[in-house]
Amino acid sequence: MKPESRQALLHVAVGSCLCVTAVYAGVFAGVFVQVGYEHYAEAPVPSLPRFLAMPFNSLVNVAYVLLGWYWLQRDKGTTGPRTRYLKDVFAAMALAYGPVQWLRVTTQAPSAAILDQWLTLPIFAWLIAWCLYLDKGWKPWLFLAIECLSLSSYSLALLHPQGFDVALGAHIVVALGQALRTHVRYSSASSHTYVALGVLSCLGFVVLKLWDHQLAQWRLFQQLTGHFWSKVCDVLQFHFAFLFLTNLSSCQRPHPGGKRL
Repeated sequence: MKPESRQALLHVAVGSCLCVTAVYAGVFAGVFVQVGYEHYAEAPVPSLPRFLAMPFNSLVNVAYVLLGWYWLQRDKGTTGPRTRYLKDVFAAMALAYGPVQWLRVTTQAPSAAILDQWLTLPIFAWLIAWCLYLDKGWKPWLFLAIECLSLSSYSLALLHPQGFDVALGAHIVVALGQALRTHVRYSSASSHTYVALGVLSCLGFVVLKLWDHQLAQWRLFQQLTGHFWSKVCDVLQFHFAFLFLTNLSSCQRPHPGGKRL
């Protein structure tokens, strides 16, 4: 494994451990989260072990781990150590996020739900950071500031029951806006497809999750529920973000004010 890959894994591991410590120390004990199987359209199966109580909503989280491992191994589109670092941080985030999602589904514990929500935000923020790298060049302190701002935005959840929704909505809007801006500036033959599929996947991620119970009245969504398909869309938007950013990284024109990296 290359040094920048080890560094990326270390940074994500340290950041994740700090988040876990903060959550289990009770920093966000006042945050409102929905826990309990009644909040999912998929009915739990009593005969299965607890870690598979909702089999489809549990097993879909393996996809995050497989995605993260795939992109951690893939070097196509990485034009140097800095691009590889950006890619591997994103891949490590996927590797970490899958088990956290599974832990939430398995335990239905408030602390797991809080951790799941919190770790969602820096994933979207890293897409913003990577786009800014394409635009402005290598600025590690800027990327760190973006991630710290993203993590601190979860404090909105302490102020209002919908605080997390506001923070997540803002992350999605800014990430999509920055991705579209980067696409317009550095578009390639393939990036049009990746942007379109990424936006559709993001829309599916939001809508299918919100309409989980409403969709369950349709036979198509009674076993494989809206929440399950929302997770599928989440994995897909992750994948298309990788394709989009690595594609632009490999064919990017030199940005103003600096050399191409």
